[in-house]
Amino acid sequence: MSKWLTLLSITLLLGLTFGANKPAYGETEQLVGFEAQYIVYRFGRSLGKARLSLKADEDNLYRLDYYSKVSAFFLSDIRSETSLFSFENKQLQPHTYAYSRSGTGSNKSTKIRFDAEKSTVTINQAQPIEWLGQLDNQLYRLDVQLKLASGKRKFAYDIVNNRGQLRHYELKVVGKEQLDLPFGMIEGIKVKILRKNSSRETIVWFSPQLNYQLVKLQQFKDGDEQGELRLKYFKSQNTELETKN
Repeated sequence: MSKWLTLLSITLLLGLTFGANKPAYGETEQLVGFEAQYIVYRFGRSLGKARLSLKADEDNLYRLDYYSKVSAFFLSDIRSETSLFSFENKQLQPHTYAYSRSGTGSNKSTKIRFDAEKSTVTINQAQPIEWLGQLDNQLYRLDVQLKLASGKRKFAYDIVNNRGQLRHYELKVVGKEQLDLPFGMIEGIKVKILRKNSSRETIVWFSPQLNYQLVKLQQFKDGDEQGELRLKYFKSQNTELETKN
């Protein structure tokens, strides 16, 4: 499989956000729905698109949906993720997570259920295992935004990834940059994701102007570029902000 598909396998790209004119995460007890769209690149060439949306669901839950589609020559890759979760006392609590991948190569899917009452995690049809507070493959990125909004510069997470594997990630802020994106010029806080015993390097930028929304992502393996995401469009519920190229 071509290396550019590696970018989508992380699906780290897109965190949750509030409207640009709303209070920061640490100052509110509710999340505000939004839609963000991204362009996927490799070596400056557009290969596809990605989309993330957040909305309030039934039973006081939130639903985060991710979709991406990339293609080059005869290769194709389509992925989706859905997280159902609650947000109480400024804490994220995952309920269910679903992942699917189709296209060139093998199709794959993962379903995960988090049971707070029993303190268990069930991955696909396997026996439940003890839940020690891990987040799913999408929600830890929301907590990154919470921590950035509160001024923190280093943080670590235990997660269940899109393959149902337990992983530990460490992240640190390494600076700020002005970014020229399809969305427009915007300031980004540069964050590195650190993985032990891995040749992959992932760098992400979050924008304070959009309440720490993820606006750019780059991934490298053994020093070679694997792919890049850039924000194209963003619209947040209950705000006037809407930018599109």
